Amino acid sequence: MISTYAEFWDFYVGEHSKPATRWLHFVGTTLGVCLLAYFIATGRWYYFPLFFVVGYAFAWFAHFFIEKNRPATFKYPFWSFISDFKMIWLMLTGRMSAEVERVRSNV
Repeated sequence: MISTYAEFWDFYVGEHSKPATRWLHFVGTTLGVCLLAYFIATGRWYYFPLFFVVGYAFAWFAHFFIEKNRPATFKYPFWSFISDFKMIWLMLTGRMSAEVERVRSNV
């Protein structure tokens, strides 16, 4: 049982070990955020749930068909949601690969 975010983060990184998985998360989350901004800007707030559908569709596809594991969202939805954004930030700043290597070396 994972009890701290630090423990969860290492688990999360291990579950996203393949670059294709990370990039599909990046695409899904980015498209989801863009849709959310569009819905807010145009006053179509009732489409808000599509933000989650788009974001998670890409991520879950990656888990089921690339990583071949179960998405962390099912057991840790809040930490998983936050970690998607942390992972994207680390990808944008060029530090995510080093984070994957750090976690791999601790296993």
